[in-house]
Parts: sequence; structure tokens; C-alpha cells
Amino acid sequence: MTRRVRLIVLAVGGAGLAVLLVAACLRLPGFGGTRHPYGDRVVRASLARHTANTIASVNFDQRAFDTLGEMGILFASVLGTVVLLRQTRDERRARPEPEDVALPVRRYALVVLPVALLTGLYVIAHGQLSPGGGFQGGVIAATALHLLYLGADYRALERIRPVGLYEIGDALGACAYLVLGLTGVVAGTSFLANTLLPYGTFNTLSSGGAVPLLNAAIGVEVACAVVVLLARFLDQAVEIEEGSGT
Repeated sequence: MTRRVRLIVLAVGGAGLAVLLVAACLRLPGFGGTRHPYGDRVVRASLARHTANTIASVNFDQRAFDTLGEMGILFASVLGTVVLLRQTRDERRARPEPEDVALPVRRYALVVLPVALLTGLYVIAHGQLSPGGGFQGGVIAATALHLLYLGADYRALERIRPVGLYEIGDALGACAYLVLGLTGVVAGTSFLANTLLPYGTFNTLSSGGAVPLLNAAIGVEVACAVVVLLARFLDQAVEIEEGSGT
């Protein structure tokens, strides 16, 4: 395909997208008005299924299929990074050497690490009740582990970060989301339908039906994916060196 043809395809696609966006914007409710059709439906559906956090209801119930796509993008991105940053033949793995860490930095990192980790787990566990959820909590928990790298050294981080186990956790989190969705199909409803589990008592950890389980699956997948992603970049920066012949 020539450059001219690519530009023509891009222009046609961009023009079509622009037309669709303009058509959609023309039918939006007036800014500051009292008519909010989408918001009203979302809130009603969230309350009907005892999910206190409306955003979680959207992500893991009303539009759970979209969340599956977002999870797939993250999974594919991490997989691509692992493939692209794998050790090549002209590279060797050097043993990382510890560096001196300022005492205030060491103290801060080691004190904040457990707090940040617990905060991440809390955000995941309460995703259906309060702002946050699996995506946000997973990132917090994953990055909290790396405070050990800042407060100690890279070898200390490696001891609590066996990359192989986190790669398995990433795959298991993604599979758990899919299995929960297929459970609805097996039961005769539809994929990712929130109709099998009881909705529980409003504003409790067991409320929302399948929302807490899907949220937890996303939390595991995101946390493990971020750990693997950072591990591959840190390997390149700390351990992987070019061969002497290059």
C-alpha cells in the first residue's frame, strides 16, 4: 500500500468518525438541563442491583463487556512488552549492585509500603461501595511493592516479586473474568449477566451480585500485569547489558 493510499484511507475514516461524533453531539441533552436519560437509567439500575458505587455498576454490570475489552487491551499490552523486551542473544544479565539509599528515603519507603499495599487491597475490596475498584486498587497495590526498590535495593524487590508467579496471576485474573461471564451463558441467561448471585444488602461487601467478583478478578489481573510490566522495564534498566561485541 502506497503512502497516498494510506492517507486516503485515513482521511475517509477520519471524516466518517467526525460525522458520527457531530451527529451524536447534536442529540445530547442541553448542558445544565434537568434531562439526563443515561444517568437516570444508570442510577436506577445500580440501585436495583444493590450496588452503591454507580461507576462500579457501569463497569462490571451494565457495561461489563466493555470492561472485558479494556482488560484485554492491558493483557495484550503486557504480553507485547514481554515479547519485545525479552533477552536477546547479544545481551547478558548482570547482577544488580546495591546503591546507597538516603536514610530518610529508606524510612519513608519502608513505612509507606505496607500502608500503600493495604490501601490498594482496600480499594479493590470496596470497589462496589466507594470510589475506586479493581483497576485503581490493582495499580496502587502493584506500585506499592516497588517502594522496596526505592527503600532497599533491586535484589530485595526480586525476592518479593517472582515474575513467573505474577505472569500466572495475570492470566488467572483474565480467565476468572471470562469464566464468570460464561457462567451466565451456561445458566441460560447471557454473557456477563448479573442475574445469578443474590444482590445482598445494600452498601455491604457482599452486595451487587457478581460485581464484587468481577471487580476482584480485574484487581488481580491489573496488579499482576503492572508488576510484570514494570519488571520487564526494570530488567532492561538494571540487569540487561549489551554484549561486549556490540
